[in-house]
Amino acid sequence: MAELVTEQSDAELRELLANAKKELFNLRFQLATGQLANTARIGEVRRDVARIRTEQRRRELAQTGANDG
Repeated sequence: MAELVTEQSDAELRELLANAKKELFNLRFQLATGQLANTARIGEVRRDVARIRTEQRRRELAQTGANDG
Protein backbone atom coordinates (compact mmCIF):
# COMPACT_ATOMS: atom_id res chain seq x y z
CA MET A 1 0.00 0.00 0.00
CA ALA A 2 2.84 2.42 0.76
CA GLU A 3 4.15 2.24 -2.81
CA LEU A 4 0.63 2.56 -4.15
CA VAL A 5 -0.05 5.75 -2.20
CA THR A 6 3.00 7.65 -3.45
CA GLU A 7 2.16 6.84 -7.07
CA GLN A 8 -1.42 8.13 -6.99
CA SER A 9 -2.65 11.55 -8.08
CA ASP A 10 -4.30 13.90 -5.58
CA ALA A 11 -7.77 13.00 -6.84
CA GLU A 12 -7.00 9.28 -6.59
CA LEU A 13 -5.74 9.79 -3.04
CA ARG A 14 -9.00 11.48 -2.08
CA GLU A 15 -10.92 8.55 -3.55
CA LEU A 16 -8.71 6.01 -1.76
CA LEU A 17 -9.23 7.88 1.52
CA ALA A 18 -12.99 7.95 1.10
CA ASN A 19 -13.07 4.23 0.32
CA ALA A 20 -10.85 3.39 3.27
CA LYS A 21 -13.02 5.43 5.63
CA LYS A 22 -16.14 3.66 4.36
CA GLU A 23 -14.48 0.28 4.82
CA LEU A 24 -13.37 1.22 8.34
CA PHE A 25 -16.92 2.27 9.22
CA ASN A 26 -18.29 -1.02 7.91
CA LEU A 27 -15.66 -3.02 9.80
CA ARG A 28 -16.48 -1.23 13.03
CA PHE A 29 -20.16 -1.87 12.47
CA GLN A 30 -19.47 -5.56 11.86
CA LEU A 31 -17.37 -5.69 15.03
CA ALA A 32 -20.18 -4.16 17.06
CA THR A 33 -22.72 -6.63 15.70
CA GLY A 34 -20.43 -9.63 16.14
CA GLN A 35 -20.12 -10.34 12.42
CA LEU A 36 -16.44 -9.49 11.97
CA ALA A 37 -14.25 -12.54 11.35
CA ASN A 38 -10.88 -10.83 10.84
CA THR A 39 -10.40 -8.17 13.51
CA ALA A 40 -6.85 -7.46 12.31
CA ARG A 41 -8.33 -5.85 9.20
CA ILE A 42 -9.41 -2.84 11.29
CA GLY A 43 -5.77 -2.10 12.11
CA GLU A 44 -4.73 -2.57 8.50
CA VAL A 45 -7.34 -0.10 7.25
CA ARG A 46 -6.45 2.41 9.99
CA ARG A 47 -2.82 2.27 8.87
CA ASP A 48 -3.91 2.72 5.24
CA VAL A 49 -5.86 5.84 6.23
CA ALA A 50 -2.78 7.16 8.05
CA ARG A 51 -0.57 6.47 5.02
CA ILE A 52 -2.93 8.34 2.72
CA ARG A 53 -3.25 11.31 5.07
CA THR A 54 0.53 11.41 5.52
CA GLU A 55 1.08 11.52 1.77
CA GLN A 56 -1.54 14.25 1.37
CA ARG A 57 0.17 16.32 4.08
CA ARG A 58 3.61 15.72 2.55
CA ARG A 59 2.36 17.03 -0.78
CA GLU A 60 0.69 20.00 0.89
CA LEU A 61 3.93 20.95 2.66
CA ALA A 62 5.96 20.46 -0.51
CA GLN A 63 3.60 22.75 -2.38
CA THR A 64 3.65 25.50 0.25
CA GLY A 65 7.42 25.15 0.58
CA ALA A 66 7.79 25.68 -3.15
CA ASN A 67 5.56 28.76 -2.98
CA ASP A 68 7.50 30.29 -0.06
CA GLY A 69 10.84 30.19 -1.90
